[in-house]
Amino acid sequence: MSQDHRSLQQIIDFRLEKLARIRAAGYDPYPYKFDPDTQVQSIQETGDDLVGTPVSIAGRLVSLRKMGKASFAHIQDESGKQQIYVKRDDVGADVYNNLFKNLDIGDIIGVRGDVFRTKTGELTLHVRELTLLAKSIRPLPNLKEKDGQAFNEFDDKELRYRQRHLDFIANPEVKTIFRQRAAIIRSIRNFFDTRGFVEVETPALQPIYGGASARPFTTYHNTLEQKLYLRIADELYLKRLIIGGFEKVYELAKNFRNEGMDRNHNPEYTSLEFYQAYQDLYDMMELTEELIKTAAAATGKRTVNFGGKTIDLTMPFERKSMFELLNKKTGKTIEKMAEQQLLEYAQSLKLEVSSKMNYGQLLDKLFGELIEPDLVQPTFVYDYPKAISPLAKVKRNGDGTLVERFELFIGGMEFANSFSELTDPLDQRQRLEAQAKLRELGDEEAQVVDENFLQALEVGMPPTGGVGIGVDRLVMLLTEQNSIKDVILFPALRQI
Repeated sequence: MSQDHRSLQQIIDFRLEKLARIRAAGYDPYPYKFDPDTQVQSIQETGDDLVGTPVSIAGRLVSLRKMGKASFAHIQDESGKQQIYVKRDDVGADVYNNLFKNLDIGDIIGVRGDVFRTKTGELTLHVRELTLLAKSIRPLPNLKEKDGQAFNEFDDKELRYRQRHLDFIANPEVKTIFRQRAAIIRSIRNFFDTRGFVEVETPALQPIYGGASARPFTTYHNTLEQKLYLRIADELYLKRLIIGGFEKVYELAKNFRNEGMDRNHNPEYTSLEFYQAYQDLYDMMELTEELIKTAAAATGKRTVNFGGKTIDLTMPFERKSMFELLNKKTGKTIEKMAEQQLLEYAQSLKLEVSSKMNYGQLLDKLFGELIEPDLVQPTFVYDYPKAISPLAKVKRNGDGTLVERFELFIGGMEFANSFSELTDPLDQRQRLEAQAKLRELGDEEAQVVDENFLQALEVGMPPTGGVGIGVDRLVMLLTEQNSIKDVILFPALRQI
């Protein structure tokens, strides 16, 4: 047994002894209820107007200075931290000696008393009644404070992700990110609800996965005796609703992709997809820009500092052609290159490519390495090649090689993907069958043929515009966080 583990076990044993003493004195260390009538923030904001007024609050002990017949402590609730003053003659000798003196940092207590200012001017709650609400057996991280500043804090990122409860206790300011996340999601729902969209829920367990290019997670249903997949996208089900007569739908969905992880990717993530009948790609550009500006307003942001760069969310979003960007950057006519030429050019730039990569993968690699990092201000990139866009209509008045698709980039990162949705069932079948051939050649992320979707499409689908947005990335942007793990409460981590 390591020294660290022995020390922890000794602390736990000591706290268990205190727990036994509390129970032996007749106190319930885990009662059913307590009714605080205010929060710490309200006390701090009201200030001297509360002096002499009885109040009750509840929270966790985060500092404790036990003295003789009187002690000071701080308790922390959801809204902030409050100093309390506990005197034996006020709470009673039995409570003070048998309950208060057996408390530890980390315990949750409820107190009733009146507000006063100490000689140093700190607003303090003079405790008249004290109730233990939960005895903490396992200690909090080693937190210390001096002159109002915390040090030796619980700041190891990996440990904080693994023990989020301790992160919020030790670093309560982190909760602000998740309150902002909730505000952003509320604003998204309100945005669509007020425009006549219907929020829907589609299956997370699917017999055939589709709607995106990604590897799925698989599972098995015992009763059905059938392999199922966790959805990688909800697109094909939402399109069926458009076919069925819903004209405006949206879904905030959990999607799952069995892929690599980095600061921008988590295998489980939140996606927003919305579809509107009788609209096209250009209508979706307008709607997407308005949505993101509305979400930014929900956090009070006009500009954000993201990845060390200042991004203005108030200006009109730029619109650029994919191949125009590539041609300007490289000085070449990229759209005229065949697959082998693309491979050779990427190799000449020392990019990590291989002969197993197809045209779409090579083009995506070139664009990702050469263009994306420079797309700092919000930019819609359009005119994608048909070869990598199997669910989008061919560009009107074009030569048949490009489709009506955009991706939105901000801060060098993709935030949204949109199509003038492909509604021709014969064309759609050919495209998905071409994807299936890519799978046979080893492309694990190529899309699959969904016969049920194709049959639905054969019933007839109106012209439709659709958009998918990564909600976690949007929260990253608007809360100015550089890792997706910082905006997901419980991110995926390797077991240790």
